[in-house]
Amino acid sequence: QVQLVESGGGLVQPGGSLRLSCAASGSIFGRNVMGWYRQAPGKQREWVAQFTRAGTTLYAASVQGRFTISTDNAKNTLYLQMNSLKPEDTAHYYCNFAPIPSASWGQGTQVTVSS
Repeated sequence: QVQLVESGGGLVQPGGSLRLSCAASGSIFGRNVMGWYRQAPGKQREWVAQFTRAGTTLYAASVQGRFTISTDNAKNTLYLQMNSLKPEDTAHYYCNFAPIPSASWGQGTQVTVSS
């Protein structure tokens, strides 16, 4: 079973940046479509960004133009570069398969945007 370990979260001021990482236990990124999800307190988990089979990227409207998903297949790592962060981006962030995530989730990484 693939294990996904997210990292890179933290506390950042509005307008700041963070880069999240998702390390996989095996070489899965070249063979599977992966994405990022987030869950804010009191809200359902939502899709944030993903690759497509064609290698293009898709983003939720709320993060379009601010977030960038990328991957380093040699390092079995998925990234999410987050710029111009807003308080509403505060959430626990997870990586998983996309667009249908696996039932197994990693521990995620917390992103808090606050002044």
